[in-house]
Amino acid sequence: MSFPAGIAEAAARPLRDGDDLARLIDALVAAEVGRPCPPAELALQPVSRLLARIGNPQRALRSIHVAGSKGKGSTVLLCEAILGAAGLRVGSYTSPHLQRYSERYRVGGREIDEAGFVAAAERVRPHLAELLHDAYPPGFFDFATAIAFALFASERVDVALIEVGLGGRRDPTNIVSPLVSCITSIELEHTDRLGTTLAAIAGEKAGIIKPWTPVVIGELPREAFAVVEAQATRCAAALHRLGTEFATEVMRADTNGLALRVDCGPLALDLALPVLGPHLAGNAAMAIACIRHADLLPLPQLAEAARHGLAQVALPGRTEILRRAPWVVADGAHTETSARALMRALDTLSCRERHLVVSISSGKDLATLLPILASKADSLVATRADRQRSLDPIVIVGWLRQRYPDLPVRIIEDPQQAVRETLLDLPPDALLCVTGSVYAAGAARAVLAA
Repeated sequence: MSFPAGIAEAAARPLRDGDDLARLIDALVAAEVGRPCPPAELALQPVSRLLARIGNPQRALRSIHVAGSKGKGSTVLLCEAILGAAGLRVGSYTSPHLQRYSERYRVGGREIDEAGFVAAAERVRPHLAELLHDAYPPGFFDFATAIAFALFASERVDVALIEVGLGGRRDPTNIVSPLVSCITSIELEHTDRLGTTLAAIAGEKAGIIKPWTPVVIGELPREAFAVVEAQATRCAAALHRLGTEFATEVMRADTNGLALRVDCGPLALDLALPVLGPHLAGNAAMAIACIRHADLLPLPQLAEAARHGLAQVALPGRTEILRRAPWVVADGAHTETSARALMRALDTLSCRERHLVVSISSGKDLATLLPILASKADSLVATRADRQRSLDPIVIVGWLRQRYPDLPVRIIEDPQQAVRETLLDLPPDALLCVTGSVYAAGAARAVLAA
């Protein structure tokens, strides 16, 4: 087996600072192309061997494990807000990041600082170096996941909230034995890795369900639900479904946020959620259901924590309003359902013009995604938010010019420049939305977020 030049050397050197860690991460990401991937039955072997060498810190953690095509990161952050409001010390591991790798790791509601990130990575690094010559060596996400567990153990968190990276069954995060498993949504996505049908993708995501462990799920398509239900039955895992065992209703949605009602068994809560987009109400309900069925808080304390925590929550890159005159919204929508939800959210904003800056990751279905984004646009700028993962903007523009010849489109390769230039001449009653991928939303935040 062979890695790109420099990876063994990078892994062998002690990490002194964030620059050293960034070089190691970049080498691991580059190595993914040629890294030998284990068969499905051995998918967790690399992360398992890595964690065993540092004492299996994940085994001592109380955790909630969250999968889904969309909404899993939001659900983690909503759980974090509620549990934090109850006074618990929470560790959250999410992916991908918007701007910095360290954003993936949060303790006590805050992104980990560089010193903490480097220290946790250095605990794992020597063992990574030793395992690089295995038949199935650890990859970037194995390393990243091991860092999370090492960090949360050293920080003595009360609860760890773990977001699946891709799929579920074969994802390195599936090494956990959680208090609750959650599947927020299932759509056709990553079909090259997860399968080409809803049933196949559901099978991958349902792989996080553990024996006798409660499962909280969103409103899934019938074909996907049948697979999840069957797996829950095999595992004797109680299934709690949004719209059946618990429910939410949006009472008001405007630029100040949402007023919603959540009914979760004996709990009936009226809540304020300061986010744009009614679709996020379901994620809030799932967060409450996860905490309830994890039995982490008495019901009266859960009710109070939900009211207080959700009223102050921030969801970066999720229909996030970065400016109001003109409107600037950043959102990581990259599937059909999330794009439609974004467009509905934008419809609540009063504006005369709608302009888009779009970057889309390779492998996405342009024929599904672009018509939704372009249908109400007055102009569109295609950019490349991530050099390795983003589609060439020439492809986006070529597709649009064939099908939307009257839509003004152009290319600005640098994503931050694309945001700045598009903003230059916008009147106060216009709207700019930066979307298509998490990395696009991150570019907008790099320019405009405080």
